[in-house]
Amino acid sequence: MQTNSVLNASLTNTGTPASNDLNQSTLFNGIMYQMTNQLTTLGTVNTSTTLDFTAGSYFTFTTGGSVTVSFSNIPASNFGTWTVAIDVQSTAHTVTFPAAVNLNNIGIQGWNTTSNTITFATTGIYTFAFSTSNGGTNITVNEANKRLQPFNNSSEDIASGAAANLALTTTYFSTGGAETATLAAGVPGQIKTFAMYADGGDMVITVTNAGWKTSGTGTITFNTIGQGCTLQYIVAKWICIGNNGCTFA
Repeated sequence: MQTNSVLNASLTNTGTPASNDLNQSTLFNGIMYQMTNQLTTLGTVNTSTTLDFTAGSYFTFTTGGSVTVSFSNIPASNFGTWTVAIDVQSTAHTVTFPAAVNLNNIGIQGWNTTSNTITFATTGIYTFAFSTSNGGTNITVNEANKRLQPFNNSSEDIASGAAANLALTTTYFSTGGAETATLAAGVPGQIKTFAMYADGGDMVITVTNAGWKTSGTGTITFNTIGQGCTLQYIVAKWICIGNNGCTFA
């Protein structure tokens, strides 16, 4: 009976909740309520972690550095879904997911679709829901909450030699001499604005997938206070949709 029935208490230890392994059997035509998901708390993760589907369907961890996440024991044939809540402790921490996570991530701010790495605009808890119906060959991701800064409150003062933060809408700078910066590939529809608010030397930004080039990288040069431009990522290229005095090459 213990192996062929669904029980609400152990037969060998009265009062102890039973652990029912349904062994892939089907439940249907029922009403479910007061159901919970198994919570797996991974604590602080410094470099990498593996989320085991057999351990539960809701995972939490805190970043102690940049983290690479992998998945294991994903259902081979049926639809599987799981949720990951990440407590980001620093905007310097990034999270990288497996290459199979390649569907429906368009529009997640800070998500680099080339590397599957997320850069975060602010600290706090970010929650993502993952699902697959083909054993993890393709994994869909959706944001389950929204801790991203709004368009008009999303900016950074970039240092010379740094990469522009893709999780922030606006990058501005005050140069103390000749300076450089870089802009990586974005996601379709993403907007990025640059502005020079003090001029002590030229700022040259090297842009990946520059829309004003046939292919490859291009540059934007700022040489006077008040210069600025707005780019939008369209058909896998950064296209200039507004320019105030900048030089494109």
